[in-house]
Amino acid sequence: MTTDALGLYIHIPFCIRKCRYCDFCSFTDVSEEDKHRYVTRLVREISSYKRDEPYRADTVFFGGGTPSLLAPRDFETILQALRDTFSVSADAEITVEANPKTLSKEKLACFRSCGVNRMSIGLQSINENEQKMLGRIHDSHDFFQSVDGVRAAGIDNLSVDIMYGIPEQTTTSFSRTVDAVLSVEPSHVSAYSLILEPGTPLYEERERLSLPDEDEELTMLDRLRERLSERSIERYEISNYSVKGAECRHNIKYWTMQPYIGFGLAAHSYFDGARFSNATELSAYMDANGPCERQVLSVEDEMYEYAMLHLRTVRGFSLSQYRERFGVDFIQGRREVLDTLRAMKYLDVQDGRLFLTDKGLYVSNRILTEIL
Repeated sequence: MTTDALGLYIHIPFCIRKCRYCDFCSFTDVSEEDKHRYVTRLVREISSYKRDEPYRADTVFFGGGTPSLLAPRDFETILQALRDTFSVSADAEITVEANPKTLSKEKLACFRSCGVNRMSIGLQSINENEQKMLGRIHDSHDFFQSVDGVRAAGIDNLSVDIMYGIPEQTTTSFSRTVDAVLSVEPSHVSAYSLILEPGTPLYEERERLSLPDEDEELTMLDRLRERLSERSIERYEISNYSVKGAECRHNIKYWTMQPYIGFGLAAHSYFDGARFSNATELSAYMDANGPCERQVLSVEDEMYEYAMLHLRTVRGFSLSQYRERFGVDFIQGRREVLDTLRAMKYLDVQDGRLFLTDKGLYVSNRILTEIL
């Protein structure tokens, strides 16, 4: 049984409108009554982990979907269930993802009174044509208004999500988005490459889209890193940047194989050496008594995941700690390919840590395939 403090993830699968690139488990046109029923099911799932000596937790993350669509009473109910079931530390990082269009003064006051101390606002782009292309429901005014509301509520740890590789996006338009983000002085920025997922409207239109090429995307990333670094916002993971001390503690658990439990539709968990996940159909989740898939990780699975996940971060992993954990030398049998990639400046080894360079992080999937 784990003795590490857990991360707790809560999936809220409701949206006002589905974005044109999104293939996440989320639904629109859901009544408040049905949302409340979903919350009741969530509480039942959370309560199933109740123990005489409760598990400790030090991060809580509300993702979606659009968690900020929840009514204040439902949000309070979920957090109370978490605190009734787990020993949630007094200094726990509690994050809520939000669409700028959905943050009211009442909701923000509720978040703050419930202990929320980190907001992640999905901007994606400040440019109107790109917002429409992505199917976003907000505009630039909504974004700035939402930031003002978050700060007025006393929540100072602000993260902003943006995207690159958007149809019609240019290096100039991306720079405008970066300028907008920096103007609100966030402590954290997430920058994701647009992926055209099968089954989404943008995927169906892919042959007609004017997409930035690979060189343009790389230029966007280079400029982003430079601009953020000027404000002491440094990269710490493939897609994430923060001021020192404001790294997302919850997400770091994913990348360093710390335990976490996910609640709600399609939520995933890593707990007591096993990975398990919930149903992806809403009706199936509402009727289920437990996770629908469970995999106990073999030593080989853990070795692969340990290296793969740690190499998402700029620090990579300690070769000595890898040897202590698994009893084998990571370099053994890989020296030739590692030396080649090091000579090509895709990865490096310093102070006993193996890590990907910025150049390597950009093509991380290919690099990881070669070394794992």
